[in-house]
Amino acid sequence: MQTAEIRRRFLEHFAQRDHTVVPSASLVSPDPSLLFTVAGMVPFIPYLTGREPAPFPRATSVQKCVRTLDIEEVGKTTRHGTFFQMNGNFSFGDYFKEGAIQYAWELITGKLEDGGLGFDPDTIWATVYLDDDEGADAWHRIAGLPKERIQRLGKKDNYWHTGAPGPAGPCSEIYIDRGAEYGPDGGPAVDTAGDRFLEIWNLVFMQYEIDEVRSKEEFRVLGELPKKNIDTGMGLERVAYLLQGVDNMYEIDEVSPVLRRAAELAGVTYGRDHDTDVRLRVVADHVRSGLMLIGDGVTPGNEGGGYILRRLLRRAVRSMKLLGVDEATLPELLPVSRDAMSASYPELATDFGRISAVAYAEEEAFRRTLSAGTTLFDTAVKQAKASGTPTLSGDQAFSLHDTYGFPIDVTLEMAAEQGVTVDEEGFRALMKEQRERARADARAKRTGSVDVLAYRRLLAEHGPTDWQAYDTLRTDSRVLALVPEEEGGAEVTGPGEIVRVVLDRTPFYAESGGQVADAGVLTWDGGRAEVIDVQRPVKGLVAHQVRVLEGELRPGAELTAEVDYEWRLSACQAHSGTHVLHAALRQVLGPQALQSGSYNRPGYLRLDFAWQGALTPQQRTDIEDVANAAVRADHRVTASYMTLPEAQAFGALALFGETYGEQVRVVEIGGPWSRELCGGTHVRGSAQIGTLALTGESSVGSGARRVEAVVGLEGFRYLARERDLVRQLADLLKSPSDNLVERVSGMLARLRDVDKELAELRAQQSVAAAGQLAAAAKDVAGVAVVTGSPSGLAGGDLRTLALDVRGRLPGDRPAVVLLASETGGKVALVAALNPAALERGLSANDVLRAAAAPVGGRGGGKADVAQGGGTDPAGIPAALQAGEQAVATATGR
Repeated sequence: MQTAEIRRRFLEHFAQRDHTVVPSASLVSPDPSLLFTVAGMVPFIPYLTGREPAPFPRATSVQKCVRTLDIEEVGKTTRHGTFFQMNGNFSFGDYFKEGAIQYAWELITGKLEDGGLGFDPDTIWATVYLDDDEGADAWHRIAGLPKERIQRLGKKDNYWHTGAPGPAGPCSEIYIDRGAEYGPDGGPAVDTAGDRFLEIWNLVFMQYEIDEVRSKEEFRVLGELPKKNIDTGMGLERVAYLLQGVDNMYEIDEVSPVLRRAAELAGVTYGRDHDTDVRLRVVADHVRSGLMLIGDGVTPGNEGGGYILRRLLRRAVRSMKLLGVDEATLPELLPVSRDAMSASYPELATDFGRISAVAYAEEEAFRRTLSAGTTLFDTAVKQAKASGTPTLSGDQAFSLHDTYGFPIDVTLEMAAEQGVTVDEEGFRALMKEQRERARADARAKRTGSVDVLAYRRLLAEHGPTDWQAYDTLRTDSRVLALVPEEEGGAEVTGPGEIVRVVLDRTPFYAESGGQVADAGVLTWDGGRAEVIDVQRPVKGLVAHQVRVLEGELRPGAELTAEVDYEWRLSACQAHSGTHVLHAALRQVLGPQALQSGSYNRPGYLRLDFAWQGALTPQQRTDIEDVANAAVRADHRVTASYMTLPEAQAFGALALFGETYGEQVRVVEIGGPWSRELCGGTHVRGSAQIGTLALTGESSVGSGARRVEAVVGLEGFRYLARERDLVRQLADLLKSPSDNLVERVSGMLARLRDVDKELAELRAQQSVAAAGQLAAAAKDVAGVAVVTGSPSGLAGGDLRTLALDVRGRLPGDRPAVVLLASETGGKVALVAALNPAALERGLSANDVLRAAAAPVGGRGGGKADVAQGGGTDPAGIPAALQAGEQAVATATGR
């Protein structure tokens, strides 16, 4: 079962049970303490903790996550990965333990044809907290699990809390028994390594409030929460490799294509050499993670999330280089990952031009700096050897990392090749300092929750910022305060340093309402700083995050604050374009197409709106036509202030999720045609938008759609690229451009006919092969044994052939069919037994295990049919012989 299908079934299962389907939040976490979203429950923390009322009693999501704490372990084991997806269902004071267990059981054991996942109930184990009698009883009563398959574990394994005072509770984990070939029996309590009993789902029963948290297992329970919550997490990749019959996450459909392509480029075979396998896994994991991070707007850099992304991409490139590939590899690998992931995330395909440009530029930069960094490394090694202490200092290792982008594992590998060691402890200390700075940067980016008291003191002392973003792009201002990145930091800052600056007045727009902050500069006598970000840490106060370029900046300095004109103009075009597009949607689709969220940056906008089902091509055309007609009409854009009741009576739209004060700002484009409450910056007339071109439309959850568009110069560039693409296709197909659709349709029809003919030929060949194999059955101690190695059949086709052969053998005589096939350098194995063979005491699992060893594989299944695979095609003859010998041994021959 494909990963995207598992994802779909999970969401549909809970949607049918009255859960609101919530789209995945961005990988960039809104939590100031996190760089990335690290768990499926992170977007729901305000509702789970009670800080905010939940907008729905039940919810379900498949959340994109990134964890990088164990990045050096990626590839060395089959468990560590950086990007993963967490399926979750949540209850906010609604159902509790019994509901969570029932819903989980119905999904994992439900029949495939009914939308379930089809796991064998006899392979399922559950763990509960030591004294959770209610949970254990629910598993026994609702799911029918025998009590010996319900194990009780302690706080380390089966108790959840955030690590801080707040909600907590016992949890119940669901495990799948993968079979005896993976380890000893005895359940999760015995299999502490988790090789045989694999955890796939954790159900957290959030029912207590705790404080005095000292560790995972040491805290004080204050009492029960007024509302009990459910928070669950199912590892999508783990479920995928179980249902796809592979051994680990690197071999599932969303990851393995990159691994296989990397192996092809390097001319190596996966599964034959440990070091080679490690590097291939690093490439497969990091390319996918890089794709997803760039897709969510992260760009490579030296701080925060940008540094993590840079490290992932450069580790992938370096791993390919160690595999012997000197050419650029991301142009070969990134499209493969896009194709593997776009079934679940179609926006990756629509935004691939931007994503690939970022990734390819980073690889090219690394290839250049790798050469320069190697020279620096060689010099450091010579100096170390000459000094008689062949060790690179922590400072040298950190310089390689910080200046040239070398991950520490690259430095360690290169040092080992030269026979020198590295002061890892010193390097780690410097890295820790940098991470702490990165966390401060991340917190500053997201509303400045750190130092809130300092901001409030500034507001009380100086009053609100004189904010002039609507009126001018330039103000003469005075520095009221510098808010250092760390407590106790210096109040005077110099070149290269980043600091938050509070001015008495400013022309800069602070990020809000979906519009990004302005860019620009601060200049003063002898100094200059670039404005990186602008936020409102507390109501009424504007804080500018700046990087000093020249001179020193200090409190009291008189300076000029100036917004970048082109940036502001492009941002205004995007924001006004959002309003125009919203009005066009409502005109074409009706008033129910109400905006539920938006994001706009210079030249680009996206808009989420309430709507069931994808837009038709005609609707998209009509929406774009209406929007551009409004642009051409050059409607006047005006803003006025009134009370909220007056604005509502005036017909202004108040958007979902926004909060408004008593006095509101109403922005009109063409009078009543577009009338919305808005605090953003806008063009003066709609013609200034330039043009508006829709670039994508997709689903963002049940009953919600997203449209994306480019405006202004970006819009013209997009249309020019489309024109060039049509011209290139016309030249390639030697067809007039107005005949392209008909020409391509004809080609596709011919291809479908050829595919149909090929399928019919394969079916005929399969029938013929089945007859030939059945006719060649051997007698082994009274058992009809068929072995064969048809070429080019994948697991599913091989299984069909084996069952066909079994059906052709006499039913009153024990029969065993064992087939092996090579495809793509891998081996597929299938063993099938008839009822008479089962009565004789034979097992398909035993036959398959014997056959799997010579091809370096494994597998399993039921007593009558078992399936597996291997990595050594040369061992196929020995595998068939071993399977036949297993039959002989079992029958006492």
